[in-house]
Amino acid sequence: MVRKLKVMGAALFFVACGTAVPLHAQQSLSPPAVIPSDPGEYVARAGNCVACHSVPGGKAFTGGLKMMTPLGVIYTTNITPDPETGIGDYTLEDFDRAVRLGVAKDGHHLYPAMPYPSYAKLRPEDVKALYDYFMKSVPAVKQPDQPSDIPWPLNIRWPLAFWNLIFADDKPYADKPGHDATWNRGAYLVQGPGHCGACHTPRGPVFNEKALDESGIAFLAGGPLDNWSSPNLTQAVNTGLGRWSAADIAAYLKAGHNDHGTAFGSMIDVINNSTQYFTDADIAAIAAYLKSLPPAREPASVTAYTYDPATAAALHATPLTQAGAVTYVQRCESCHDSDGSGSAPYLPALAGNPAVLDNDPTSLINITLNGSARIVVAGMPDAYRMPQFRVTLTNQEIADAISFTRAAWGNKAGPVTADQVAAVRRETNPASDKIEILRMK
Repeated sequence: MVRKLKVMGAALFFVACGTAVPLHAQQSLSPPAVIPSDPGEYVARAGNCVACHSVPGGKAFTGGLKMMTPLGVIYTTNITPDPETGIGDYTLEDFDRAVRLGVAKDGHHLYPAMPYPSYAKLRPEDVKALYDYFMKSVPAVKQPDQPSDIPWPLNIRWPLAFWNLIFADDKPYADKPGHDATWNRGAYLVQGPGHCGACHTPRGPVFNEKALDESGIAFLAGGPLDNWSSPNLTQAVNTGLGRWSAADIAAYLKAGHNDHGTAFGSMIDVINNSTQYFTDADIAAIAAYLKSLPPAREPASVTAYTYDPATAAALHATPLTQAGAVTYVQRCESCHDSDGSGSAPYLPALAGNPAVLDNDPTSLINITLNGSARIVVAGMPDAYRMPQFRVTLTNQEIADAISFTRAAWGNKAGPVTADQVAAVRRETNPASDKIEILRMK
């Protein structure tokens, strides 16, 4: 009954807005984002430059975004063509050296929070297009950079030259023999401008990505990221994309939703500012490439997830005796259902969800505590978002509810402790209720 009421409510919402559509017809709710015709703007979208080099409410590409690193706090820089505070006096060669090799015009090394190990794979024609876009189409804004807050001697940058020699490459992407044009285009976008590995590849002890392409077993295997657990993008059957089709991946990149899950954390910035602007051909190429990656971070003998109806039956019984079950019924069931199925593509299923099955529960803790920002596709904000429970639920109640979820409906993931919830609570803040759209012009 709850599920029926929920679906009816969604239908009524869209009728009230003047568009009567089935709940599952997500792609028809709004027109697709306008694909940039300027090749340089397209590369800027692919690299999602605006998300890191802008702040909500500020002017595009003027920097100032606070970023946490293992060494301390840094702030992103002004990359508008202002000659005094931006990159207006950069030649194409200066620009290429900064973007691809991580060395600024004055010779100082950039911290690898700037994903130049990925951008090193940019092809010359894309670097030139990107340079022309910034110099000719982006308005110059005079705004000085904010200095980093990294204590001495950790703020000494010359050791980064040795870091680059060991962990970075300076060669543009070259098509791999034995693969077709679609696969190679997908590999280029994922490894290069899309810099997916910067978030989705685990880091080594000196902040190095453990692999820069599919030749490394850790590539895109997921890992901890600023109080989130970045998802596994390999074909791992439970914790990765093994049960996602190419069409599922395409829907996720275009709209932030599919039948398996919904974007969260920094991936919302990627959907809002980057991948929704890709051509269908590029989205298909990325999907083809990701579907080719062998499973990682999952034993070869793992049993694929299968649904177990026992939880749904137990939730309909009284009294509820399992820890976390009451909280789930009171706070979660109205959206995610007693059978954990949700209502795809908006209200994600928890049964078999890779984020729920992840060995690291940090993302579940974070999104339960802090809720989610809004996905905005083609200017239309998502009607549904995860609320935050950090005020209304204790650490123990959140731990119990997540532990219940990770063991329900056939999920076989480990429990969560109140101490784990407390640790994330200390380091994070609620997601903003504001709808922030970063404009590139």
